[in-house]
This record gives sequence, structure tokens and C-alpha cells, in this order.
Amino acid sequence: MEVEFDVKVTPGILYDYLLSHTYRSASGLIGTIVGALLIIAFGMTMKPPYLIAGIVIVAYIPWSLFLKSRQQYLSNPSFKQPIHYLMNDDGIEVSQDGESQHMDWESAVKAMSTGGSILIYTSKVNACILPKKDLGDKKAAVYAVISAHMDPKKVHIRGN
Repeated sequence: MEVEFDVKVTPGILYDYLLSHTYRSASGLIGTIVGALLIIAFGMTMKPPYLIAGIVIVAYIPWSLFLKSRQQYLSNPSFKQPIHYLMNDDGIEVSQDGESQHMDWESAVKAMSTGGSILIYTSKVNACILPKKDLGDKKAAVYAVISAHMDPKKVHIRGN
């Protein structure tokens, strides 16, 4: 089984990845809970500082991630060009500008999906970002290759 495709990582795709990664972490969840609790405290006490602090905390994470996604896109030349992927029984081959890297399936930490991408984590914080829009009719083949080569406990891909 083999599937080959090109993807282009845009600021919007990076933002989708950063949101997903952050809100699945303890710090992202705690920040959101604290902000929500402050907004609830405002509703109970009608003290404006609670509302202001709650809105600032709840809005800070997505806004800062939006800015970070733009900054990362602009500062990383590899996002300016398509990235070529070849997935087969041997692993994942990633190439761009004549350079390539190989990753064995055993090295994949987990695979999951967001609204816009399939993510194959290579560490706790790094992932291959595969925008669904770039996969087109190869999306089902990508799901199949990932599912065939990764432990089912590591695969959290939902929907299309």
C-alpha cells in the first residue's frame, strides 16, 4: 500500500494545528476554564473586573495563536513551497527542494485529525501537518495507510 501527495501549509492550516494542539493540552484547558469561571463570577457578582479579566483570558489564547501562526509562516521558508509525502510500508518519506527525510511508522507518536488537517505527531510537540483540502481523493488512502501501520490506540482520526 502506497500513497503519494503534495501539501502546502498555509497560515490558516498552522492556526488550525496550533489551536488543536493547545486546547488538547493542560495549559490550554486550564486557561479556558479560568476565563470561563471569571465570566461566571461576573454574572454572580456583577463586578466588571471579573468580566474584563475573563474575556481577556478566553480571547488571549486564540489571538496569540493566530499571531504565532502568521509569524511562523512568515519566518519559515519551508512553508512557502509544497511538501511532498510518500507513505508506504517502510514509513513516511518527506521531501522538499531535493532534500528528504524518512520516518519509520514506529516513530509516529500518534495520528489525529482536526477540522482541516490530519496530524501525524513525531514527538509531543512536532507533527506532519496534512491539510485535508490538499489530499483530495487520496484522503481515504492516507487514512488507510496510517491505520494499517500504526497501533490503533495511537490513531484518533475522525470523519472526513
